[in-house]
Amino acid sequence: MKKTFLLTAAIAIAAITVSSCKKNDNSVNVTGADDKASTQLMDAFFARHAPKDEKFTVDAAAGATITLSSGTKVTFPANAFKTSGGVVVSGNVSVSARDILDASDMILADKPTLTSGGEMLQSFGEIIVKAEQNNNQLVLNGAKPPSVVVPIGAGANGQQREVPMWDGDSTISYTLSGYNHENISVSVTSQVNVRRGIVWDQIPGFGVASPATTIFPLDALGQWRNCDALYNDPRPKTTVLGYFGDKFNTETGNNYSSSDPSLLFFKTKHTNTLVKLYNVIFSPAAGKEGLLSYQNSIPVGQEGTFLALSAKNGKLYAEMRDVTIPAPDAGKTYAGFTFNMTEVSESQLLSLINQMSTK
Repeated sequence: MKKTFLLTAAIAIAAITVSSCKKNDNSVNVTGADDKASTQLMDAFFARHAPKDEKFTVDAAAGATITLSSGTKVTFPANAFKTSGGVVVSGNVSVSARDILDASDMILADKPTLTSGGEMLQSFGEIIVKAEQNNNQLVLNGAKPPSVVVPIGAGANGQQREVPMWDGDSTISYTLSGYNHENISVSVTSQVNVRRGIVWDQIPGFGVASPATTIFPLDALGQWRNCDALYNDPRPKTTVLGYFGDKFNTETGNNYSSSDPSLLFFKTKHTNTLVKLYNVIFSPAAGKEGLLSYQNSIPVGQEGTFLALSAKNGKLYAEMRDVTIPAPDAGKTYAGFTFNMTEVSESQLLSLINQMSTK
């Protein structure tokens, strides 16, 4: 994982929540109910349910097509691999692949669809592929790139379209300033860890989206690739703040091991676009603890669904909410949402996350 350390204002994307149910069938026993101990619940949840690599064996000299459980196909031409020293490989090669095609997997894998500048993307498929022989990592030969075909298209009535390619950078950044519960810029004396999951930067190349599938080239091994279109919306934009109140885990921004214990996602309606709102609200008034979006990044009038989740007091909490993003109130620069999360079991939380793919 590449880590980028930014000692600048991180102005992130905001906030929304998840629906609820009770009962706790969590398989992690939390020692103590303080915020630090409760982070174990969220860490364990994502470790268990995040998408996993799928394994294949490929004849390097002959080439082959592998098919993932999702239906994604990766076709390697003959002599597609070489060593880091430039020697073309023959014989069996071990290939691993992981794809992310919908909102639920984006949440579970922490791979939302945002550019490094905070712009929203519509995803036509994310993937990472690795290959090795005799425990040595291989690279692509480069003469002819492998092709990837994913079962995501431009829709039943969609026209064939070109879709740009993006390089994924898994990043952690730090911030020394940000915004409070009324979206006013403030400074803090300590660093806050901002876990963005991944950010995407455009690279040369395009995929082609047809009504039912998208095909794109794989130009590198061991790096995330995404075939994505910018989510262009001409409507005025606003900043979104999500208030978690007493369900906000104060270790959010302090947990350096894996996931943050309080998380907020926004899925645009009927579009394969997932925004992670990861910036912590600084110096909040009581009850206004939470997360916010990039400044002026969410279209006013945008329909979508928020999913808020948090590990607190040794329990998991969540709320799912369908919303239309309103214009700011008079004299304000933001739209605020107060979430009322209720306790959920691990299986109920997973069900809520899976529902996000249908929104």
